[in-house]
Amino acid sequence: MDLSWWFRRTSKSSAQHNPNPPKPQDEEQLGITEQLIDFVKSFTFDTFKNFPLQDDDDDGGSETLMTTSSRGNVHNDLSEWQQRHATLVLSKIKEISKLRYMLCPRHLKERQFWRIYFKLVKSHIAEYELRAIQLEKLKTMATENEKSSDISPHEVEMAETKHTEHISPPSP
Repeated sequence: MDLSWWFRRTSKSSAQHNPNPPKPQDEEQLGITEQLIDFVKSFTFDTFKNFPLQDDDDDGGSETLMTTSSRGNVHNDLSEWQQRHATLVLSKIKEISKLRYMLCPRHLKERQFWRIYFKLVKSHIAEYELRAIQLEKLKTMATENEKSSDISPHEVEMAETKHTEHISPPSP
């Protein structure tokens, strides 16, 4: 299933129907900086058409296996952070939105477009994506710690009592 409709719907709905537009801190967390915006605005039709992609044919290769296992779904090819970044980029930078519209699906598949995009902007967004991954891991660790500390003192006391009953020798 091709999810180009998802990006179109998401970018349109976020731009038109979202009463809470992205906050500056959201843009910062997603790596949407003035430098990135200027860089993305410099992309042309030829930037994407002439970009060398290896192993991107449908005849085989590890990349194809990955997308086949995820039903050829752009949504599954991108991480959650990349999806949020792509949606915000499409709504904030009209030039990339128009370029994507010109390229997909006539010249490039949706997943090819996003693979090229993320390769082109990697140096601009790598630190933001890494920070998001680190924050997600910290949240997961904190959640796991909370779950392990959810044992009440009463439960611990009862467990200790049962344990000492089994260990202590019977009374004469």
